[in-house]
Amino acid sequence: MSSERTAGSDVSGIRFRLLGTLEVGGADGLVHVPLGRQQTVLTALLLDLNRVVSIEALMDTLWSHDPPETARTQVQICISRLRRRLGPLRAVIDTRSSGYLLRADPETVDLYLFRARVRRAGAAEKAGRTEEASDLLREADDLWRGPALDGIDTDAVRTRAARIGAERTDALERRLALDLELGRHARLVTEIPALLEENPLRERLCAHLMLALYRSGRKGEALEVYRAFRARLVEALGLEPGEELRTLERAVLAQDPALEPRERAAPAAPREEPPPIDQRLLFQLPGPTPDFIGREDTEAAVAQALVRAGGSSGVAVILGPPGIGKSAAAVHVAYRLARESFPDGQLYCDLRGTGGSPLSPSQVLGRFLRALGVPGQAIPDDLDERAVMYRGLLASRRVLVVLDDASSEAQVAPLIPGGGTCGVLVTSRARLTGIPGARRFDLDPLAEDHAVALLRRVVGAARVEADPGAARRLVGMVGRLPLALRIVAARLAAKPHWTLPTIVERLSDERRRLDELVHGDMKVRTSLSLSHQALDGAGARLFGLLGLVEAPVIPVWAAGALLDDRGTAPADLVETLVDTHLLGAVGVDGAGGPVYRFHDLVREYAREKGEQDPSAGTEQVRRWAGGWLFLTEEANRRVFGVNLLRAVGSGARWSPPPDYVERLLTDPHQWMERERVNILAVIRQAARAGLDEECWELVSQFCVYAERRGFFDDFAEALESATEAVRASGNVRGIAAMDFSSASLMINRGEIHGAERGLARALAGFSEVGEGFGAALCREWMAELAYWRGDTEAARELCETALAGFTSEGRASAVWRSLVLLGRMSADRGEYEDGRAHLVRALASAEMSGDPRACSQVLHQIAGVDLASGAYSDARDRFHEALELIADPGDPVGEALLGFGLGRAHIALGETDSAREFLERSLELWEHLGDQEGVSQVKGVLDDIPVVARRAV
Repeated sequence: MSSERTAGSDVSGIRFRLLGTLEVGGADGLVHVPLGRQQTVLTALLLDLNRVVSIEALMDTLWSHDPPETARTQVQICISRLRRRLGPLRAVIDTRSSGYLLRADPETVDLYLFRARVRRAGAAEKAGRTEEASDLLREADDLWRGPALDGIDTDAVRTRAARIGAERTDALERRLALDLELGRHARLVTEIPALLEENPLRERLCAHLMLALYRSGRKGEALEVYRAFRARLVEALGLEPGEELRTLERAVLAQDPALEPRERAAPAAPREEPPPIDQRLLFQLPGPTPDFIGREDTEAAVAQALVRAGGSSGVAVILGPPGIGKSAAAVHVAYRLARESFPDGQLYCDLRGTGGSPLSPSQVLGRFLRALGVPGQAIPDDLDERAVMYRGLLASRRVLVVLDDASSEAQVAPLIPGGGTCGVLVTSRARLTGIPGARRFDLDPLAEDHAVALLRRVVGAARVEADPGAARRLVGMVGRLPLALRIVAARLAAKPHWTLPTIVERLSDERRRLDELVHGDMKVRTSLSLSHQALDGAGARLFGLLGLVEAPVIPVWAAGALLDDRGTAPADLVETLVDTHLLGAVGVDGAGGPVYRFHDLVREYAREKGEQDPSAGTEQVRRWAGGWLFLTEEANRRVFGVNLLRAVGSGARWSPPPDYVERLLTDPHQWMERERVNILAVIRQAARAGLDEECWELVSQFCVYAERRGFFDDFAEALESATEAVRASGNVRGIAAMDFSSASLMINRGEIHGAERGLARALAGFSEVGEGFGAALCREWMAELAYWRGDTEAARELCETALAGFTSEGRASAVWRSLVLLGRMSADRGEYEDGRAHLVRALASAEMSGDPRACSQVLHQIAGVDLASGAYSDARDRFHEALELIADPGDPVGEALLGFGLGRAHIALGETDSAREFLERSLELWEHLGDQEGVSQVKGVLDDIPVVARRAV
């Protein structure tokens, strides 16, 4: 394939070259990117330019699905170094929650320029500009300098390179076909043989060469090319050429005129419209709901599904939970479409799908046939014969068929006319996914404004406007469910002496809320019970168990935990609840599994059923909490490695299936962030249920994350719940663990004296139960506090005691913090080499733990020693490397500290602009965190920058 560039090809803007060996070029020439990991990571990011590439994908690319323990840290370091190299090229590597994104103009990458030219060629060809298309494809091929990604030798990159190479060959073959159309066969006779030599088994290239030779008057050579190609194919693969190539050989032998360029076929004749149809009017719709409001978007979409472009009709299914307003919406749409779109009439039937005796299709067809004028004695007994007669009578009519409250596809299928002239509108609590060609529309609760407007219409504007806040609280209490709204509105209308706050107060007790939602024949509980009665025994039990779960949303694994079943049966049972709209699917989790939510009133009904189940109790809730404990612990392990510096108890763990967990925790940061509210709710429920062991362990796990992300209010809330639980049960280990976590929170808030008291209590508790690791952790932090108050001798003794404790517990990866403090104290005395020795040992321990943040903290301390000893460039580089390690998912406290260090390093190097940038970012973070000491410290250095600059001059 040609490697020469045409003069018209503009390649001056290319900065990254992948079509050959990897090259990175800037204004000053090539930028050196070292062979190995850096080139491989850069290649992976360029191949998915402007898209997030997960850390796991980068690890797989580098180590072919067998990464070392420190893989994540190595990737982060590699990204840090690439950022510095790419800075001058206006290419930025952004950190995202799940990985990294390389931002650059696609026209600066030869691969994307190649693809753009191929796309432009396709558009030119489609528009009939054949010569332009050929030229663009030739320019695209001129971008290539050799095999794609040449020299990057990993399985993942080789696979991508093969695909890119196939793109080139496809484009090349397309260009050759265009050149043949343009009569350039004489030129191609000399070009294609070299290409066929490089790709000896490409049938399309062989065909192009045969055709070029034939059109050049060289029939014998064309046949010889075919015979040589066939021999190669048989020898290499044991296969005969494909039908296309064999057909071409026969055409060459016969000198078929079709081998000349083809002319375009004439356009097809327009289709004639069918003749008009006789009309007959039928009206069976029930009266519309007079106070119907909202649903404009859904109404328009349903109408569009029923009346398609070109005049054909369709099937629409309106779905939703009990009381959501499906029937009212269907009738409203039917009235809107009746006159213009379905002038021949409207058939309506309540199928009684949620009652005890749903109508059979045969019964419904009998009613419809009588409405269509068929005498009773002429209606067949057989269901199929009735359906045939029904379809025949409607074949020439434009009728809308409304099937309300359907139970199943089997009930609906015989009632759908054929021919496309009639529309069918179905409502159901079941999903009805098996109706061919149907479009489904799920109804949600009313928007708040529409819910308040409905209330205003029924009870009068004056009562609503007298207390609009109470009106909003009221519609929120009933979950904006139309049936519930109509009930409370009717009760208010019947009792003009009641104010809105009166009914709000009556609804405030969640356990009596369903009792209040009754008026005449309207009862929310009755509506819900019809769906509940349709469940089998297993589904009904799971419905009640899920009602015991206290969390805003429910992950798919919850059913398995409640039933203690890791198979597929629990998930299938959950789907039966979704199918009957007793539970809503509201999204997917990180594993692609569904996430569910109860409507508030349905949740209350489910809780009632759960409390009535004698088999439901503490053990189910224990497994539910144990599932969260297992997942939180596993997420922390993936983030921190073995550096989770917390005591562990005997709380029950319930593990979902391993494959699911692997997918769910692909990005553990994102999972923890997404589930933060759920975890807090589970902690509160575990505390109330007396599950003190699971509760304090879950808090210990959660607080590690909350501390690093700066969620100190969540930290405090979780601690409060667990502390009450462990103290009520007398759980000594749990009390000590919560005292330790409380001390950690107080340290972050600057409450040093309180932290010292908390650590002393935690040390006593851990010592009482023989928890050596917990005791060593306490002494480590007590050493830190002693250092802060200036008692270095006590700090040193506590560090050494903590080190001995970690060693005796076999926790070598936990010693880094104590070693860091010993290193700092040596540096404070001016003993920099001794300090570095401690810190080097600390870095080895941190790397052993697999925790990037631990490595960052140690690098921060080493940089501090470099700064104090005058090694300013080393300090700057180490501060930068430490900052990169905490970029994902972010650590505001660490970023503020490192920004301050970088500012001082840049000042020492005379780089005042960079210094100001980092110091201002540090100041912003300290202000956001409310740390006045940090603010004052940074401001002091910022204010001194002009003085420093003048001294440098």
